[in-house]
Amino acid sequence: MTPPACMILAAGFGTRMGPLTQTRPKPLIPVAGRPLIDHALGQARGAGVGRIVVNGHHHADQMRAHLRGMADVAFSEEQPVILDSAGGIRHALPLLAADTIFTLNADAVWSGPNALATLAAAWDPERMDVLALMVPQSRAVGRQGGGDFARDADGRLGWDKAGEVYTGAQILKAGLLDGYPEGPFSLHDVWRAAMAQGRMFGTPYKGYWADVGHPDGIALAEEMVTDV
Repeated sequence: MTPPACMILAAGFGTRMGPLTQTRPKPLIPVAGRPLIDHALGQARGAGVGRIVVNGHHHADQMRAHLRGMADVAFSEEQPVILDSAGGIRHALPLLAADTIFTLNADAVWSGPNALATLAAAWDPERMDVLALMVPQSRAVGRQGGGDFARDADGRLGWDKAGEVYTGAQILKAGLLDGYPEGPFSLHDVWRAAMAQGRMFGTPYKGYWADVGHPDGIALAEEMVTDV
């Protein structure tokens, strides 16, 4: 089996950021002295993954230029249409070249242990097809809209707005992306299928996580990394 690769999801329009993303992609917004995408790259590199792929659509030329010269990173451009979360991963599978894939959202900042190393330590492919990294709402800095999932006694996930927050970090089997129609599709479709089989799990993150998907999240994330 090939070693896990990491897909960093960075293709979105960043509409919640308003004017900040009119002329640049959200992952190039600076937070705590470096672009958001570099925070995600730091998590991937810190976990020693086999290869890293970043996707792009909105102002893709700027993302490509930022990544140029990074020998450990490949760029997966989505044109003419954006392919959504799962569609973007499927499009990048030839670059990822792995049976097991970590994914990270590019609009988050972390304070604590390495996110992907935490996932790797809890991963059990005999029982799991998906393992998501979760934080309680009390440690989800800047989170808007409540929780995402509840974990049962065995760690299996079910939808629950009163539950924990999905951090945008997960590990999943590449084969889960087979069989869907061509074009855009969402990770929610993949998760529903895995949940129906009792094979989507969650594991807790012991640090703090900041959602930088909206303008107020920038200052909150900077305060988090300074204070924690």
